[in-house]
Amino acid sequence: MKNHQDSTTFKGHAMNTMHEDLARAQMTARLGEAQQLRRGHQLALARRLSRKAEVAAQQARLALARAI
Repeated sequence: MKNHQDSTTFKGHAMNTMHEDLARAQMTARLGEAQQLRRGHQLALARRLSRKAEVAAQQARLALARAI
């Protein structure tokens, strides 16, 4: 009877370990997705700021051209 109990305990431990591994893999995947989203937002923000800077520079050039 003890052999059966040891076998059941081992199977339970193995299943628990598999669930932990699966949870860890899913968490790693979610963290990777979050990092990609952050990079995408940062890139979009950088593009917007760059465009604003280009517009401001163009306006400054036009204002200078009108002044002379």
